[in-house]
Amino acid sequence: MGKRVLRTKLCNMLGIEYPILSAGMGPTLIGEKAGAPVELVVAVSEAGGLGVLGGSGYTVDELQQAIREIKKQTDKPYGVDLLLPKYLDLKGGIGGTDATELPLSEVLKTIPQAHQEWIHKIKQEMELPDVQIMIRRNTTTMFPKESIQVCIEEKVPLFCAGLGNPGFMVQDAHAAGMKVLGITGNAKNAKRMADSGIDLLVAQGHEGGGHTGRIGTMVLLPAAIDAAYPVPVLAAGGIGDGRGLAAALAMGCAGVWVGTRFLATHEGGALDVNKQKIVQSTDEGTRVSTAYTGKTLRASYYQFHDLWEISGLEPLPFPTQVLISSALLASFIEANKTDFVGGLAGQVSGIIKEIKPAARVLEEMVEEAAEILTRKLPESVVVK
Repeated sequence: MGKRVLRTKLCNMLGIEYPILSAGMGPTLIGEKAGAPVELVVAVSEAGGLGVLGGSGYTVDELQQAIREIKKQTDKPYGVDLLLPKYLDLKGGIGGTDATELPLSEVLKTIPQAHQEWIHKIKQEMELPDVQIMIRRNTTTMFPKESIQVCIEEKVPLFCAGLGNPGFMVQDAHAAGMKVLGITGNAKNAKRMADSGIDLLVAQGHEGGGHTGRIGTMVLLPAAIDAAYPVPVLAAGGIGDGRGLAAALAMGCAGVWVGTRFLATHEGGALDVNKQKIVQSTDEGTRVSTAYTGKTLRASYYQFHDLWEISGLEPLPFPTQVLISSALLASFIEANKTDFVGGLAGQVSGIIKEIKPAARVLEEMVEEAAEILTRKLPESVVVK
């Protein structure tokens, strides 16, 4: 059998073979540059999908370097994902100085006293080592306008906003020949984003890893498709194999946005401890918590979740809450307390059993979906 053909209008819009995009995952643990680094982007794009760089952990200069490296390694379409928070909490240690790097230990002195005392209590009770970490103030999340300008100057084929509505930049992006993608977790926001002029919309259900909403994928997709019409919608949340791809297409989606399955690949940027958590997980192996970033975020379950839940503390605004999780997770990693360490992952972890090359993941997804749509459904479903 020759190479499978599986195309939708998304393929024509983006110039790709298959309607599969790898999610632009940023870093979730100390030591990660990005969940979706250059290597993953190139592998997915070369295999016929569209790889998306997770840009939130880079500085503006590093982002430009990464984009140029992608263009060196492939001539296929690719994307860049940035976080565009509506508000940034830049008070105190994060925003109170012009320094581009600050010791985390110094920055932590600026957060509320109760949170400082809790970190000290956990470290003392668990005999955790102090880990020297430098917090960078010059990441793309802190400088979204400058980061967007880099993407426009580099003419990135697809700009993706993992957080926030990118509608304000559509005109400039289109002038540079770019497409713009937004992500939503509900129908109301789907309509708002579609009305802002974006080209594509990802509807991510509650099952998805990372920042996630409250509505399940099966309910969200038809609601988002109706609300965003005629903007094409991609499915996200629980998509990890060809069955999920086929189901998304059957529901009217133009394609899929896949995170966790590509995170657990050879090219995925997650630390090995997180990849192992994914392949060892069950369908109940993830947890939604504000512990990481201050926003609801789904990750592999680990005991840090429990520590945070019983703390009784209110989460700090994004990105200040990241300081707390970074301080403790770095100490857990240094102490090799892996039961307290994990990264973003969706409920689809429960069906992922092997870490594979990204190209193989994509090929198997296409083959399985094609088999379902061309043979299994016609054999098992009678329509008159």
